[in-house]
Amino acid sequence: MNDVPGGTASVVQQGSIGDLRLENGAVLPDVVIGYVTRGRFAPDGRNAVLVTHGYTSGPRMIEPRTASGEGSWSGLVGPGAAIDTDRWFVISMNMIGSSYGSTGPASTNPATGRRYGPDFPDISVGDIVAAERAFLEKLDVTHLVAVIGPSYGGTQAFQWAVNYPDFMDAVIPVVSSPRARAGNLQMLIDELARDPNWNGGAYYDRGGMLETMTELRKATLRTYGVETHLARKFPDPAEREARLLELARGWAREFDPNSLVVLRRASLRFNVEPLFWCIRAPLLYVLSQTDVLFPPSLAPGVMAGLKAAGVDAEYFEIESELGHHASGAAWQKWAPKLRAFLARVAAAR
Repeated sequence: MNDVPGGTASVVQQGSIGDLRLENGAVLPDVVIGYVTRGRFAPDGRNAVLVTHGYTSGPRMIEPRTASGEGSWSGLVGPGAAIDTDRWFVISMNMIGSSYGSTGPASTNPATGRRYGPDFPDISVGDIVAAERAFLEKLDVTHLVAVIGPSYGGTQAFQWAVNYPDFMDAVIPVVSSPRARAGNLQMLIDELARDPNWNGGAYYDRGGMLETMTELRKATLRTYGVETHLARKFPDPAEREARLLELARGWAREFDPNSLVVLRRASLRFNVEPLFWCIRAPLLYVLSQTDVLFPPSLAPGVMAGLKAAGVDAEYFEIESELGHHASGAAWQKWAPKLRAFLARVAAAR
C-alpha cells in the first residue's frame, strides 16, 4: 500500500475561490477549500460562527466524535451546546496548506500536472485567513457572530481580528498566542529527512512516510496531553499505547509531511501584537492551566496589551490536567464561559 495522503478523504464538502494573491505577491491558482458545516444558514447571512482548526487537525473537529478521533470539539458544537447549532450556522474550513481538502502541497499544481510538494508557495497566516474570507463570500456569509479556534486556530482568530475587524462580533482565541512561540523549522525538516523516502519533500512516488509520520504524531499527542486523557479509558499502559498508536497511524495516513513544513513556516512569522489597536470586536482569551505549549504565564502580557489598545477583552483559564488538549477533552470546564460570552455578544448585536 502506498501511504501517500490524498488530501480529501476526511472532508465532507469542497468549494473553489479561484486564484488567491498572496501577501508576497505570488498567485496561488485555482484554490479549493475543504469545509464542514452544522446548523442552518440564516437568509440575511449573519448567523455564522467560524471555528478554525489547529496545526495538525482539520474541519471535522466540529462533527460528532468518532472512533478515529475526529470531532474534538463535538462537546462544544451542536444542538443546545455552547456553540448552538439550533441558533448558529457553524462552519469550519481547512487551512490552505493543510491536508484535509483545501489546496496544499499534496494538491496538483495546474502548471505542471504534478503535486506541488516542496514547491508549494510560501504562505502566511494572513493568506490563510484571506482564503477563508474569500470562501465565506462565496457562501454569502455577510457577517460572523464569532471566530473561535484552538492552537493554530487561535492564531487564525487573532489574525481575523486585526485583518477584518468589522466582520465579526466576537473573537475567541483558545490555547494560543498573538505572536509566534518557539519553534524550530529546521529541526522539523531534519526529522523528516531521516526518512529515506523524504527526498527533499518530493516523496510522493517513493512509497510514503507512514512510520516517520506516525512517530512524529505520537510525540505530538504526548506533548498535547492526550496520553493523560487516554489514561481515563485505558488504565492499562499497553492498551493505552496501542490506542495512541492507532490514533497516530490514522493521522499519518492522511497528513502530508510537506503541510507540516508549510504551516510551521507560516506560523513562525506570525505576530499581531503591534496591531492590537485594530481589534474592534470583544475578545475572550482562553488558556489551559497545564498547557506547556501556550502556558497561562502568557496571559498577563497579552491581556495588558489588549487593554492598552482599548480592546474589550476577557480572560478565562481552563482548570484541567489535560494540557493543550483541554479545550476539547475538558470542554465542560469552559463551555459555560463560552456560552455566556456568546450570549453577551449576541445581546449587543
